[in-house]
Amino acid sequence: MAIEFTRWPDDLAARYREKGYWADLALTDILTRHAQNDAIALTEGERHYSYRELEMAATRLACALRRRGLQTGETALVQLGNVAELYITLFALLKIGVAPVNALFSHQRTEMEAYARQIEPAVVIADRKHNLFAHDDFLDQLCQQNPSLRMAVLLNESDRERSLSAFINEPQENFIATPSAADEVAFFQLSGGSTGTPKLIPRTHNDYYYSIRRSVEICGFDTATRFLCAIPAAHNYALSSPGSLGVFYGGGRVVLANDPSATLCFPLIERHQINVTALVPPAVSLWLQAIGEWGSNKPLESLRLLQVGGARLSEALAARIPAEIGCQLQQVFGMAEGLVNYTRLTDDNQHIFQTQGKPMCPDDEVWVADEHGNPLPHGAVGRLMTRGPYTFRGYYRSPEHNASAFDANGFYCSGDLISLAEDGYITVQGREKDQINRGGEKIAAEEIENLLLRHDGIVHAALVSMEDSLLGEKSCAFIVGLRPFRAVEIRRYLRELGIADFKLPDRIEMVESLPLTAVGKVDKKRLRQLIADKQLAS
Repeated sequence: MAIEFTRWPDDLAARYREKGYWADLALTDILTRHAQNDAIALTEGERHYSYRELEMAATRLACALRRRGLQTGETALVQLGNVAELYITLFALLKIGVAPVNALFSHQRTEMEAYARQIEPAVVIADRKHNLFAHDDFLDQLCQQNPSLRMAVLLNESDRERSLSAFINEPQENFIATPSAADEVAFFQLSGGSTGTPKLIPRTHNDYYYSIRRSVEICGFDTATRFLCAIPAAHNYALSSPGSLGVFYGGGRVVLANDPSATLCFPLIERHQINVTALVPPAVSLWLQAIGEWGSNKPLESLRLLQVGGARLSEALAARIPAEIGCQLQQVFGMAEGLVNYTRLTDDNQHIFQTQGKPMCPDDEVWVADEHGNPLPHGAVGRLMTRGPYTFRGYYRSPEHNASAFDANGFYCSGDLISLAEDGYITVQGREKDQINRGGEKIAAEEIENLLLRHDGIVHAALVSMEDSLLGEKSCAFIVGLRPFRAVEIRRYLRELGIADFKLPDRIEMVESLPLTAVGKVDKKRLRQLIADKQLAS
């Protein structure tokens, strides 16, 4: 049983195989190729896993899940934080051909229910430490809403019959891996999205494995790599650019941290002699501030490369990284849908500080379109259009959205506004989609607006971005209500609906009416200007 998804046309698939981009290997190869290696692959706190131990743990879990009836072609809803079990679970599911959605640990009820509706999971694998799963109420609700769901497996669970730790430690039987075919769906990535329902991105073994291998080649990951994973480990950036999977492929070591704070990360970098890590711009600002307060970058002496992505990095902040942290900067501009751009390790400062890199594959087709879909010349600002061997061809079960997200030739319109230089380097200029990038966390305005409008005291609502020196953007909700609302009241209401905290509006503005455009739509450009003027005045 294979999962239905939008495939690449036969002529492109043949080209990608001929050129070696698609190797027809399952993602399980990332780990099995090191199965006899006793070097440390993963460190979480005082726990250490060699490659051999990580492979054995994943195989034991795969056996336990198959023993309980999970079958190739089914799906899983997974929510684990920056813990070793995230990778063990991912590889175990890949070994038996069960395609997971790896929800971020910050996601709450709204997101989890949306993912479950779309993939109809056979199993939920989560952590009792998450408030959703501290008790069984939400699990029971998920089971009622999703008849496909027949199993729950939980980390930090006392009942051995559904304890993830117990499953991982069950004796291994004779096991033959049955991953899905290399050109089938391996797992689903999460879209930042600009629409009300979180969209899912089917990623095949072939396309994702190429992205990892090529990223490793460009970034120079190898057995000497010591990578600190301090951003959410399930995020595409932390997973594959080159991320933890790239480290495993190259035979290096991943060290996990729960958050990117300097107080947590600096000692880990010094203790484990970390030489590479990946951050979003707000975390970079906090690290620079911490260095200034400590008066020294000595704990970071081992760090040779800092990758920054998730949101646009200002040129001024970029220039401070080598000067104050003392390591090389690499800008990363990628998307869970596929396309990844890197500044190269041999680039000059102008490219590293002023651009977001260039596509990593010779067959990444990238061009810039105007609002009518016509090509624009080099240097002009317009919509990013792309297709390639690791850029998907359609969101999962979203035919209507796909009709507007792709052109007739299969080029994906990401919603990013960019300029493209003659040498292929991209500079991100902003977003066309109605989306807010809050320090690398994407917020779909429509999702929050729809939730606000469910309140019986709110008549109209609009969510827009506002500039912020630390996060890049924050969110401001303009509300027309039957009565005045305090910000704390609105946030409490949204939190009770079960959305992630980063989606809560940072500012609330009560207005008598929302400005409209000539065609009767809410004029968000005017709203953004209005809040910018208020920020300037204050």
